[in-house]
Amino acid sequence: MPNRGLIRGLRWRIALPFVALILITMLGLGLYLSNFTRQNYLNDLNAELSAEARLAAEIFSPMLASGVDPAEIDAMSKSWSQNLGARVTIIAADGVVLGESAEDRLKMDNHANRPEVLQARQEGIGSSTRFSGTLGEMLMYVAVPIYDQGQILGYARMALPLDKVQTYVAHLQRTIIGATILIAAIAMILALWIASQALHPLRELTDTAVQISSGNLENLPIGGYAQSRSSDEIGKLTQAFNVMAIQLSSQIEDLESERSRIAAVLSVMTDGVIIVDADGLVQLLNPAAESMFGISHQQAIGRSLAINLRHHQLIELWQKCNQTGEITYQAVEIPSRNLYLQGVATPLGQALPGSTLLLFQNLTRLRRLETVRQDFISNISHELRTPLASLKALTETLQDGALEDPPAARRFLQRMETEVDALSLMVSELLELSRIESGRVPLKMGSVSPAKLVFQAVERLRLQAERAELSFTVDCPEDLPPVLADETRLEQVLVNLLHNAIKFTPLNGKIEVRGKQDEDKIIFSVQDTGIGIADEDLPRIFERFYKTDRARAGGGTGLGLAISRHLVESHSGQIWAESQEGKGSTFYFTIPLAP
Repeated sequence: MPNRGLIRGLRWRIALPFVALILITMLGLGLYLSNFTRQNYLNDLNAELSAEARLAAEIFSPMLASGVDPAEIDAMSKSWSQNLGARVTIIAADGVVLGESAEDRLKMDNHANRPEVLQARQEGIGSSTRFSGTLGEMLMYVAVPIYDQGQILGYARMALPLDKVQTYVAHLQRTIIGATILIAAIAMILALWIASQALHPLRELTDTAVQISSGNLENLPIGGYAQSRSSDEIGKLTQAFNVMAIQLSSQIEDLESERSRIAAVLSVMTDGVIIVDADGLVQLLNPAAESMFGISHQQAIGRSLAINLRHHQLIELWQKCNQTGEITYQAVEIPSRNLYLQGVATPLGQALPGSTLLLFQNLTRLRRLETVRQDFISNISHELRTPLASLKALTETLQDGALEDPPAARRFLQRMETEVDALSLMVSELLELSRIESGRVPLKMGSVSPAKLVFQAVERLRLQAERAELSFTVDCPEDLPPVLADETRLEQVLVNLLHNAIKFTPLNGKIEVRGKQDEDKIIFSVQDTGIGIADEDLPRIFERFYKTDRARAGGGTGLGLAISRHLVESHSGQIWAESQEGKGSTFYFTIPLAP
């Protein structure tokens, strides 16, 4: 988890500086002790060699003054070397080696220019630490002059190898390094433990913060929030954090509740809601808006309003509101989606500066109802005008003297009776349609044979079809399963469809009635070879008083198909038509099977 990594990082950041400090201190101390010890050892060695060199100078002074053979001096040098455990070299004043304990003196170079010899000549004692090419190792040399009555007769030089010093110093350094590693490891463990204990409250704070940030308020540590037993800065921070966490938790719960309420309201609203920011990017939309404009939530969020809606009037509505800062209204028609909307753009002000709330009320159904109402008034006015005008003319004719002519008066009265019958039929069908639409017509549902329905309706209109010189064909097997229907009302539907087929089919035409099973329903169809229906009229033929071509529609009220549609739908069925102008029409309707 990220917070665990953060705590581990802090723990190492606290522990590592202490360990680094200890390492630097120990290494510095080790270096200092190594140099200090080495220097002390060298100083002691120098003092020891100096004493031995002065002693040798006193011993060899009489020998050099008396001119003793160099061979004796060389032998004496080797004897002294064995006694002292050091290299002994006796050098003449001119630099010639007179005695050498380690090598053949005759093969040695002149030593007049050796550093220790030069220093001894000038200062009375000289020392030098260097690599000896003769012995192949590091040596410390100390030389002192050999005097006789104030005159320098030569030099006595003592030398010891420094391998013991190097070994001792190396052992000391290894000891210091081992101690350093041990102390660093102990310090590391202690530092990590101390840091872990110190950061324990901070770890709890971090865990609590992560839980709160992820919204898992139920999974907080024991006690609800971070716990601290100390009264130091971390303890005070923990207390302050707990207060903040409690307040934040309460605010989050309130916000979640408020958001749930708003989301519930937006999801069930039938009006489309879109929130757009100052740059015209969609920030929110509800399901109603998605359905209205055919866009999905994932595609719309963060995209331009123009790209999402693709309609200039909608964009102008937002732009006008954005420019004026006032509530803006506009009616918008979208022919491509058959929508008529009332758009309201409202600036959100201080709540969301620069953002705009777009509310779209779908008035399509109201407008369609208004259109239907207007068409209904227009249609019924048209349907009533003709019989009323005819009655008015006949009445005036009778008043003008036709009563005096009995045959003419009888003919006029028969025509008046026909017009009154048409008006009575229209009123009767209107009342029946109103009752059907309002659900006030009780249906006597029962199991009915589809074949029986079809043959009864055909027999009722067979004579009328024969008069119109039309042929009937019936294709409805008698073994079809029964349907759940009101026999009388369903027969009325078939009669209406057959009556229309007879009326709009020319001489020698054909009418075919079929019935077939389709899963859990029966599909009835009435097909004719009549004049057909234009494509633009086909969606409206089931409306009240709608006639496709009034010039050739003939008689009738224009209510038969509307009544048929309501009767079929009251049986939980569907009705529709297929037609090609000049080639006939086919009307279909479905009725569920009886259980």
